[in-house]
Formats: sequence, structure tokens, C-alpha cells
Amino acid sequence: MEILITTIAIISVLVLAVIIGTGGKPMRFITAFGETLSSLAKNRIPLLWTGLCVLLILGFLYFFYIPPATRIGPEQPIPFSHRVHAGVKVIQCRFCHPYVERSLHPGIPPVEKCLYCHKYIIANHPWIRKEHEYFNTRTPTPWKKVFYLPEHVLFNHQRHIKKEVECEKCHGQIETMDRIRGKRFKMGFCVECHKSKGANLDCWLACHS
Repeated sequence: MEILITTIAIISVLVLAVIIGTGGKPMRFITAFGETLSSLAKNRIPLLWTGLCVLLILGFLYFFYIPPATRIGPEQPIPFSHRVHAGVKVIQCRFCHPYVERSLHPGIPPVEKCLYCHKYIIANHPWIRKEHEYFNTRTPTPWKKVFYLPEHVLFNHQRHIKKEVECEKCHGQIETMDRIRGKRFKMGFCVECHKSKGANLDCWLACHS
């Protein structure tokens, strides 16, 4: 019933717009529409080339700008490369995220943790000097969040680590990424994993407590 009323209302508005736009002579709309189609038919070749050029430009803009942005993730205030640190240098996740084994949250590395190494390694690099500015002003590094869960979902990192669920299971191959590709986790992803491992699927005891 609501759909019918909405449809009637939309049609009424369109008819009213046509009547007002044609000065009370709606047949002008049909005549003008026919003339427009005739004009388009006469100029179909130039219009075809114009449309093709527009599509090519839009395609170029999409493939040049959109996929790279989705592959590399958001730009961080300090260009931290997980590929270099976790991949090349083989630094364990727990070194920078120390609370993952004993807390709901893994913990975001403080400025001091970065300077633990970089006070001596490439210490004068401009980005490391930026970290010193954060440290000297007692300002936490404003890292940008890349992984999102709905607010009504509780994910306990400690519980999953104790069950020997690897970080890569949820976060992907972090050691191959310079900038992390973000992800919004959905219920199906968690349910499939719980089913495969025979884990608890009770709503409140598992995820919504």
C-alpha cells in the first residue's frame, strides 16, 4: 500500500512538473521530445564519439586513482611500513602491539616504542625527527584506524591469541604491505571461522557480550 501511494505521488509530481514547464500545454512536451530524438538521430556519429571519449576518460580516472587507493590503505601521519618492519626485519607483531595477549585490544605503539629503535637507527631522518616532536610535546602519534568492527560487536584479542588464532587470519599478510589495506569485518566472516574451528556460536557468549 505504501509503495502504491509513493508511486502515485511521484507520478503526480512529474505530471504537474510537465504541465507547469509547458505553460499548461503538455502536448508540447511530446512534440519537443520527438524533436529531440530526431536531432539525436541526425547527430548520432558525433554523439557516439563524444560518449566513447567520455567513457575512456572516466575509465582512465577510475583505474588510475581508485584501485591504488584501495590497495594501499590510508596515509598515516608517519609512513610506517609493515613490509619493512614485519617482513624484512622480522619484528614480531607483539613487540609493537604488546597488549594483544592480555587485553581486548592489541594496543597502539606509543612514540617511545618507535624511538626505542629509531633513536639510533636513521635518527636524523625527517620522519624520525617528527616522532621526536611528538615525544617532546607528549603528543600521541595520531595513527589512523584501518580495521573496523560494528560498535555492538566485542572482539577479544586475548581470547583468540590463546586459542592460537594467527593475526594473519583476520588482518591478512601484513608483512607484505607498506600501507595496510583496511577492512570492515562482517558477521559472516566471524561465523564461518567459528564454524570451521568448532568455536562457540552463541550470540551473547561469543561476540555480543
